[in-house]
Amino acid sequence: MHSNKYTLLFAVIVTVLASLLLASAATLLKPYQERNEELDLKTNILKSLGLVPEEGLSPEKIEQVYADSLEEIFVTENGKLSDSGELPVYLRKNRAGDLVALAIPVSGKGLWSTIYGYLSLEPDFETVRWVTFYKHGETPGLGGEIEKEWFSENFAGKKIFSPDGELVSIRVARGDAESSVPQNQLFHTVDGISGATLTGKGVTQFLREDLQKYEAWFKHRKKEVD
Repeated sequence: MHSNKYTLLFAVIVTVLASLLLASAATLLKPYQERNEELDLKTNILKSLGLVPEEGLSPEKIEQVYADSLEEIFVTENGKLSDSGELPVYLRKNRAGDLVALAIPVSGKGLWSTIYGYLSLEPDFETVRWVTFYKHGETPGLGGEIEKEWFSENFAGKKIFSPDGELVSIRVARGDAESSVPQNQLFHTVDGISGATLTGKGVTQFLREDLQKYEAWFKHRKKEVD
């Protein structure tokens, strides 16, 4: 029969070897994980700008479309261009160099998690083109519906500015928008998710907070367009 000392030594050796193997595996896999995360981000930026077909894109095609179709710039909360990487903006342009759409990152607390996504606008800097929420820990079938196509479709065509130029952002209603908000608020209100009121409130709040950061730049560019 083995002594307690032998058993303890064996357990220590096994634990150390297992830790070394796990650490080695994590180190070796880290570049692949970082690469996949980068591709996921680029895919969702492209998706928000209407550049990903239903059948998807290969990793090589993602890189190609991203490089050929997008320009990344940075702006400040004062509405100025910046080299510091403060607030990123992703510009989709056509071959002639004309702006087709732009996207900004959005994120904030839902019910259970931090939600990450991208919101895109038309060249008028006020009409929503699309939104994509790609990373979250909300409840499947409830708050988790924010990642579904039907929810994103609600945002298309909505306005982030009121007719008098006030930033109103996008509001997620409690249930059906037409039956829960006044008619004059439908231009910036989308249908909510049944059973996920708190997730919707979180989305409403962080969209406003993120859009406010870009408000000065949006208004400056809107004047150029108008």
